Amino acid sequence: MSSNDGMGTIEAHLAEQEYYKPPKEFIEQANVKSSDIYERFDKFPDGFEEYANLLDWYEKWDETFDGSNPPFYKWFKGGKINASYNCIDRHLTNRKNQTALLWEGENGEQKNISYQDLYREVNEISAALKSIGVKENDIVTLHLPMVLELPMTMLACARIGAPHSEVFAGFSASALADRVQDANSEYIVTIDGYYRRGEFLNHIEKTDAAVEEMGGDPTVLVWTRHEKPMVEIKDEYILLKELQGEYKREYVDPVERDAEDILFLMYTSGTTGKPKGCQHRTGGYLSYATGTSKYVLDIKPEDTYWCAADIGWITGHSYIVYGPLALGTTSVMYEGTPDYPHKGRIWEIAERYDVDIFHTSPTAVRMFMKWGEIHLQGYNFNFRLMTSVGEPIQPEAWMWYYEHIGKGSAVIVDTWWQTETGGHMITNLPALSDMKPGSAGLPAPGIKPMIVDGEGKEIETKGGQAGNLIITRPWPGMLQTVYGDDDRFIETYWKEFSDTSSTEWEKWSYKAGDGAVQTIDKYFRILGRLDDVMNVAGHRLGTMELESVIVEVKSVAEAAVAARKHPEKGEVPDAYVILREGIEASDLIRDEINKSVENGIGKFARPANVIFVEDLPKTRSGKIMRRLLEDISNNEELGDTTTLSDPTVAEKIRAQIHENGK
Repeated sequence: MSSNDGMGTIEAHLAEQEYYKPPKEFIEQANVKSSDIYERFDKFPDGFEEYANLLDWYEKWDETFDGSNPPFYKWFKGGKINASYNCIDRHLTNRKNQTALLWEGENGEQKNISYQDLYREVNEISAALKSIGVKENDIVTLHLPMVLELPMTMLACARIGAPHSEVFAGFSASALADRVQDANSEYIVTIDGYYRRGEFLNHIEKTDAAVEEMGGDPTVLVWTRHEKPMVEIKDEYILLKELQGEYKREYVDPVERDAEDILFLMYTSGTTGKPKGCQHRTGGYLSYATGTSKYVLDIKPEDTYWCAADIGWITGHSYIVYGPLALGTTSVMYEGTPDYPHKGRIWEIAERYDVDIFHTSPTAVRMFMKWGEIHLQGYNFNFRLMTSVGEPIQPEAWMWYYEHIGKGSAVIVDTWWQTETGGHMITNLPALSDMKPGSAGLPAPGIKPMIVDGEGKEIETKGGQAGNLIITRPWPGMLQTVYGDDDRFIETYWKEFSDTSSTEWEKWSYKAGDGAVQTIDKYFRILGRLDDVMNVAGHRLGTMELESVIVEVKSVAEAAVAARKHPEKGEVPDAYVILREGIEASDLIRDEINKSVENGIGKFARPANVIFVEDLPKTRSGKIMRRLLEDISNNEELGDTTTLSDPTVAEKIRAQIHENGK
């Protein structure tokens, strides 16, 4: 259908998918078996107490929700709690010898750390941090890769009431400096180096450069990947392992934090504009991460759970560290890349630890699909539940995930949420609703999303029209503000679809910035960022649906679509396509792609060019930077490439296009 609302809606040409039922055996063992959970959570705000009651509180809250000063909401007001205590101490009575974290190094090292070990380590690190002057409410910046010292340092900060701000290890010195300065952080915790594809990377040199760039004098604490440093460490830096050794078996009382006290900052990647420091509270965030870990991911203490994300992103915070550890489960952590030393590495680890629940991204699924099923052969793993997170998953990738990795029996929960939301927002509870490829599904308990046009008017479900995704009711996991910038918080997330002059929270709605469509069955399908929309001869099309019909071609592993300016049509799509391994680019495949677009959307959406590439420009979190592809398509200067995992990819594509005279 065509839009009649200008820039407020986009067209949806999404083919309906069939449903897949969760197995009876799964339903019988699930944490949530009854649909009355939705009724309980619809009693706002009291329903969310069910999540808070999964935790141990020093003092119970006086008021579940205070909405008197929108959008600066307060959750579990008056409650006193400590996140570190909830993730460690409270498990010691019943499971102190149970493994908390199974860590696998890229070079074959393995470390199993029990809850008792974790308790001892975190107490010692807490004492070490206090000894150098870290106080309650001091923000400690972490720049650490996937080593055990990362979650241990996070939990040590939480123990003493010092908010942490983890900066993804792949980020540059300048990105680190920006985040340290924005947070007014006087402490940086880093490491000498870590492994990628068998190579030891000098990591601390980024901290050296960041400190020089800032011109300040932060206190720098350094972990070492091995017993002895592998690279040169400045004399003024503090070796954290040595400092920790001075506090052997030291006990540090967990600080009783107010529910509204900051637990951590998580900066957005900064692909557009200055990075935003999403500020998350202690009580509401921990409750929401724990509750969704139990209800959406179906995590139980006896499970072995593996979220294959990086703790440098919000997924790792919520669903590697805080949620699973608060539930007392065993989690896998992996240092390296999925294809080193071979492309069966993930399945080798899954088999070794007998993983029950596997949590990954559509980017990873498409990569596995590109490599082919051959790399799954010979490994005996059996997942009960699998998750998709981070971006919309095309139905074709969903089906491959379900059939080849889930072996047609694992339940898949596709999840939509954001750094800002703290936890899952739109996703089916796995035992209660049928799975639908490519669809995130129903709202999580207590969550009230809506799809609106550019004027904020609700778009009817039956029309199949896409629009702006907003959330009309607060929830405990939501960010408190943008650190140090309340005005930007309101401008970015609330202004467009709220009555900002009102003191009634009911008149404020959170703007997600994503496009979505809701089908007649009430399932939501996310179309991606509204920025990723092009106007083709008056038709506003989301890149996600174009990419989805391209990936329907069996030879295609992954695709990204960018808008090329056109004098008559306004914009036309260029398709950048990665083929599956062993398949050669050809005009025949190009024709198949064009026909797939014509049949799935219409002739008007046919790509102007189909360009076969080896790789796509992606951020270090795996998201495709379509903006750079637009620069290439329109023969413009490439924008900022510092957030890319491999900055050379965009230049290689540009060179390829020029060689072919596109």
